[in-house]
Amino acid sequence: MESFADAVLDWYEAAARDLPWRRPGVSPWAVLVSEMMLQQTPVARVLPAYRAWLERWPTPAACAAEPAGEAVRMWGKLGYPRRALRLHEAARAVLDRHGGEVPAELEELLALPGVGPYTARAVASFAYGRRHPVVDTNVRRVVARAVLGQGDAGPPATARDLAAAESLLPPEPARSARFGAAAMELGALVCTARAPRCPSCPVAGSCAWRAAGHPPYTGPVRLPQRFAGTDRQVRGLLMDVLRAADGPVDASALDRVWAGDVQRARALAGLVGDGLVDPLPDGSYALPG
Repeated sequence: MESFADAVLDWYEAAARDLPWRRPGVSPWAVLVSEMMLQQTPVARVLPAYRAWLERWPTPAACAAEPAGEAVRMWGKLGYPRRALRLHEAARAVLDRHGGEVPAELEELLALPGVGPYTARAVASFAYGRRHPVVDTNVRRVVARAVLGQGDAGPPATARDLAAAESLLPPEPARSARFGAAAMELGALVCTARAPRCPSCPVAGSCAWRAAGHPPYTGPVRLPQRFAGTDRQVRGLLMDVLRAADGPVDASALDRVWAGDVQRARALAGLVGDGLVDPLPDGSYALPG
């Protein structure tokens, strides 16, 4: 479907946001950092963390040289801080296995800690111009509406989603990589989940969903997860205290962040089990060394 790709690419040239990880000459390490940070996190929250991270650690070697706890501290309030540990582990693996250069091959990327199928394809495509389908929520929604005529994509199905996205890719690797970013941007800015801007869409004329009269999606859905009062909220409060401290934190300081003893203890034990917090012999706690 070259005409579809052409339309999306032409629109992207004029409408794409100026994001630092898309600029010419950006390093593969910077692309990997951006992709790890952007998982389940809006661009506006990622931008300051991304800039601060790369200012401190412009290369995998620089990141690998510091303790894992510093990666957790730099992660700040992006959420899901295990991503910080995985990114730090990936930096060490890149240094040990690849001489400090993020690999370009899909299999080698997939072998890095914390790098799953989406991230591996995104790095190979966006950093190295390889021809791989890169499928996130936005791309899945664009394909579901424009190609399949559905109001939404429904739950992920990896093989199906990759095949559908690959069918839209231009044959040339460089254009294919750019189309992957363009399709994501189209879903983020125009073909949005709740208020799609169909009159501004570059493929409105061929959109199957529009031609069908915008039928509502009736398939299975994932309900949003609540946050307030959950263990995830308590974990975040505990991590806030540890990140703000210059050294180990006494247990009494952690006790003050949440009144429920059982839930607080469970959340703290989970952080310890995930490797995000180190319990020390004197009863205090610290970020991992």
